[in-house]
Amino acid sequence: MARQAVDSMKLVGPDIDINPKPGGKGLVGMPVWMAVGQSPATYGPNSATATAGGVTVTATAKVKSIVWNMGDRTSVTCNGPGTVYRKSFGMKQSPDCGHVYKQTSDSSADGKFTVSATATWAVDWQVAGGGGETGQLTEVRNSHVGLTIIESQAVN
Repeated sequence: MARQAVDSMKLVGPDIDINPKPGGKGLVGMPVWMAVGQSPATYGPNSATATAGGVTVTATAKVKSIVWNMGDRTSVTCNGPGTVYRKSFGMKQSPDCGHVYKQTSDSSADGKFTVSATATWAVDWQVAGGGGETGQLTEVRNSHVGLTIIESQAVN
């Protein structure tokens, strides 16, 4: 029944908010900021119940970590949603979820790094009433975007 409650939540992959934006271009050596939107279906918390045979189970899900595969054989683990980049931040690195590329994406498929965000959800469930049974499930959801990273050339 806990599985039924989780299925009714319709959890999906992270709502990626990355800077530079997909479709734009980032530079080797410049900070990339990663963040995710925080809706019930993409980050939580999200709760649902399921009932069968007079027994009701309530489940509550929330993301406990997001692992970003940056497409350049590195990964970054973020324990929160990250900070959305604003122009006023300039060239500072993200305070909680960022990356700096050391190479261009030229040799990658379509000239872009495939950046994936994999969210691990912790789902706590409990049986209503006198039974007091509880437990935890783990759910995993994934999203991805393409990111072009180029090298800046100085011209004299």
